[in-house]
Amino acid sequence: VQLQASGGGLVQPGGSLRLSCAASGNFRISAVGWYRQAPGKQRELVAAITVGGSTIYADSVKGRFTISRDNAKNTLYLQMNSLKPEDTAVYYCNVDPPRPWNSWGQGTLVTVSS
Repeated sequence: VQLQASGGGLVQPGGSLRLSCAASGNFRISAVGWYRQAPGKQRELVAAITVGGSTIYADSVKGRFTISRDNAKNTLYLQMNSLKPEDTAVYYCNVDPPRPWNSWGQGTLVTVSS
């Protein structure tokens, strides 16, 4: 599966943003997730969704972020509400768990700042 994230940008604290991830390959039979890497920090899993639609979230985003997938469009989404400055990071989409041969792509930068 190959995935490419888009939709990042600059948003004020408390604002919302929706990220998209265009997928190719065996997207429909793959568990996939959103990851992020803030400056000076390790990449972390933000949210993941199984083939059947079950979801998990990092504690830091529970109740604010929603992951979803549209298998007909081979697209993964991340709706981010009530954004905080600490959500600033480069966001990536990838399979869950990511394998060594899965490319991370360029990601999409989300900056939360007033």
